[in-house]
Amino acid sequence: MKKAIIALEDGTCFTGRAFAGSGEFYGELVFNTSMTGYQEILTDPSYNGQIVTMTYPLIGNYGVNTEDVESRGIFAKGLVVGECSRIASNWRSTMSLPEYLEQAGVVGVDQVDTRAITLHIRDKGAMKCVISTVDFDCASLVAKAKASAGLVGRDLSTEVSVKKSYIYPDGGKPNAKFRVAVIDCGIKTNQLRIFDELGCECHVFPNTASAKEILSCKPDGLFLSNGPGDPAGVPQIVATVKELIESKLPTFGICFGHQMLGQALGAKTYKLKFGHRGGNQPIKDMRTGKVEIASHNHGFCIDPATVDPEIAEISHINLNDNTVAGLRHKKLPMFCVQYHPEAAPGPHDPFYLFEEFIALMEKGKKS
Repeated sequence: MKKAIIALEDGTCFTGRAFAGSGEFYGELVFNTSMTGYQEILTDPSYNGQIVTMTYPLIGNYGVNTEDVESRGIFAKGLVVGECSRIASNWRSTMSLPEYLEQAGVVGVDQVDTRAITLHIRDKGAMKCVISTVDFDCASLVAKAKASAGLVGRDLSTEVSVKKSYIYPDGGKPNAKFRVAVIDCGIKTNQLRIFDELGCECHVFPNTASAKEILSCKPDGLFLSNGPGDPAGVPQIVATVKELIESKLPTFGICFGHQMLGQALGAKTYKLKFGHRGGNQPIKDMRTGKVEIASHNHGFCIDPATVDPEIAEISHINLNDNTVAGLRHKKLPMFCVQYHPEAAPGPHDPFYLFEEFIALMEKGKKS
């Protein structure tokens, strides 16, 4: 075990031990309030460019396995926990959390006051940081953190997007009820699993694909996935979505996809102070008045003042801070949400959103 220093751009430093990884690691320091799901968090491409602090005190007690990954690898730049469990006990476990991080070359730090880190981020906001196991000079590390690249204006989505298109499930789905064109901005595998279970064959495209390429698969619907980084930093994806809107295809967007569709409809985005990351966020459906519990992972949001009421309506809001949590086109079969109905592990309340998308594609086929 090595000493590790966590240095923030505002001059604050925390000392802990590295239970995995060595060297220097850069990213925006954020916190997640989930009690479980650390493997899904680490492998969620939306965490590209971020170092995640878990607020729950004991992490790693059930190990990791080959089934609960959400992508092709770990995308978080580091993991900070209060205590990494010395024992990994679960019948599905194939290795420990430290072994998993070590294999991927990702730093893990514990024996640090995660409550103090969380309170600091909540009060001062998410900020750039560096974790080092080689340089223990706080002033030096703070300077490195300040000089590092932040998230604002960066296209982190293209870094994690697939490079070549593919079909899910592998080999196609001969009896598929619907064909869904998917723009991969940093997709989580569970989104594809759910579409498969609902009878869909997904044609997944890189976020650099043109509207013509995407429409060439003759889809029944369009899905815009989650992803990392500043939604204002990818005007090329927004331009593609604008073209696709003209096709009038049933369209569903999640998180980053919500921000892409929102911008394509004329809205603007802004950076939240410390973001929403956790498995228990209250969301109100403005159409029904019902409240659902949802999983969140985002640091940017749609500005409600920029939503054109002639084009779209705000369909959902986050009850913690009244931020925009959903949009719906007033004339076309298009909607999107700023949270994760596919979350695994996580609440199942928002699953109906997938069913609503299926219903839109059914209607489109009949018309």
